[in-house]
Amino acid sequence: MDDHGIVHSRAVHYGLVFLFMISGTAALIYQICWQRLLFEGFGVDIESVTIVVSTFMLGLGLGALGGGEIADRFPGQVVPMFAMIELATGAFGVCSPHLIRSISAATVNGSLAAIAAVNFGLLLIPTTLMGATLPILVTHVVRRYRNLGVSVGVLYFANTLGAAFGAGFTGFVALYHFGLTSTIYIAAALNAAVGAAVWFWLRPRDV
Repeated sequence: MDDHGIVHSRAVHYGLVFLFMISGTAALIYQICWQRLLFEGFGVDIESVTIVVSTFMLGLGLGALGGGEIADRFPGQVVPMFAMIELATGAFGVCSPHLIRSISAATVNGSLAAIAAVNFGLLLIPTTLMGATLPILVTHVVRRYRNLGVSVGVLYFANTLGAAFGAGFTGFVALYHFGLTSTIYIAAALNAAVGAAVWFWLRPRDV
C-alpha cells in the first residue's frame, strides 16, 4: 500500500471510530427520551423504567448476535451496512414520538401485560438495530489492528464516551432548552448525519 492508501485507510478508521461515538450519543438520547414518553402515557413508575431498560438490553443482545452473523457472511459490506442501520434508526427516531404516544393512548386502559408487550415490541426494533452496529464495525476495525480485543476495546470506548455525553447533554441541556420531541429529533439527526457521512464519504473507497 502506498502512502496515499495508508493515509486514506487511517482516515477511514478514525472517521468510523468518531462516528460510532456520535452513534452512542444518539442511543442514550433515545433511551432517556423514550422513557420520558412512556412516563407521559403511564406515569413515573417501575414498569416504564423496566420496559425501556430491558428492551435496550435485549435489543442490544439480539442485535449483536444478528450483526455478528451478517458481518461474517458479508465482510466486504460492513461499512455500508453500518450506514444503512444508522439511517434506519434515525428514521424510526423521527417517527417514535408519534408512535409511542399513539400506542400509549390506545393501550392506556389495557392490562399491564398488554402495555408492556406492545411497547416492548415497538422499541425492540430500533434497539436491535443499535446492537448490530458493534459487531459489524468490529469486523472492519479488526482488519487494521489484527487484534480482536483492541478492536472491541477501541469501539466500545468510543461508543461509551458518546453515550456519556448523550446522557449529560440530554439531562442538563436538551430537555430543558428544546423539549422532549425536539430532543428526539436531534438524536435522529445525529443518526442521519452518521449514516450519510459513512455512505458518501467512507463507503465508495471501502467496498
